[in-house]
Amino acid sequence: MKRWALPLLFAFSLTVVVAAPFVGAMNVPFSAVFGDPASGPARLLWELRIPRVLLGWITGSTLAICGLVFQALFRNPLASPDMLGVSTGAAFGAVLYIRLGLAFSLFGISGLSFAAFAGALLATFAIYLAGTVKRGGMSEGTLLLAGIAMSFLFGSANMIVQYSGGYTDTFRMMRWSMGGIQTVGFSSVWATLPALAAILVTALVSSRELDLFVCGEEIAAGRGVAVSRLRKLLFTIVSVVVGVNVAACGPIAFVGLMAPHICRKFVGEDHRRLTLASFFFGGAFLVLCDTAARILWAPAEVPVGILTSCAGSIFFLWLLLRER
Repeated sequence: MKRWALPLLFAFSLTVVVAAPFVGAMNVPFSAVFGDPASGPARLLWELRIPRVLLGWITGSTLAICGLVFQALFRNPLASPDMLGVSTGAAFGAVLYIRLGLAFSLFGISGLSFAAFAGALLATFAIYLAGTVKRGGMSEGTLLLAGIAMSFLFGSANMIVQYSGGYTDTFRMMRWSMGGIQTVGFSSVWATLPALAAILVTALVSSRELDLFVCGEEIAAGRGVAVSRLRKLLFTIVSVVVGVNVAACGPIAFVGLMAPHICRKFVGEDHRRLTLASFFFGGAFLVLCDTAARILWAPAEVPVGILTSCAGSIFFLWLLLRER
């Protein structure tokens, strides 16, 4: 099974990406791909459906690989980007932008995305400082606990900002905080694609070191790994990459937790194969969740972050019971 796992995951991911744009509250025929660009089905396909599916696939793949790196980095199967406060920091930047009534764009990217990214960087910097205050430098335990503390801190700040706003602003803040993949055109796709490339290359290049990290710091250091420097580098890269995706789609929880665990059942523990498996499966998983969010309550739709949170909470509980 493991021998054919990667080709099967690739075929599964490709099938989902190709089929998802044609499914929704209004099914679009495949002929619309080559039809009149000014027609309704073609515009729906090329301006909404295809960019949305690509953005969902990029975001899911990115979050899955980030979760894989964190689980190896902290030697904790329950670690994920959601636990380290980066998502809540990005949400804080976004709700503050909405509350202040700001409205600007730069290079075709909305100010809301820039504010969310700034919040993610602020959370990363705060977690790094809190995790390195302890004498002896950064460790997995202190960094993880610092991330959880910052997550609660920024979450409380978000609620204070939302509570102080009016009805319209509060609704916008709450709606963004649920996480969703809504985009018109390909601008968000091009904005998030470099982040996916960065984390994919980083995970593949450092796959041997991640294998050693799982075995323990002493073994990794004995094999020539600069443990402290690599931990700082990976933590910074993953946090920035997560911030880019949260800025584009809002906080989408639990994808980084579930996808690596599911992929381990297919390809094992080798991080090179696991990175590719998470790359294929994570994107397809989020596209499937977003497609379900579009059709289950059609013609209305729910934010995909709600579905991933429901599935992720059940999966999280199952992991806790299994580990016990």
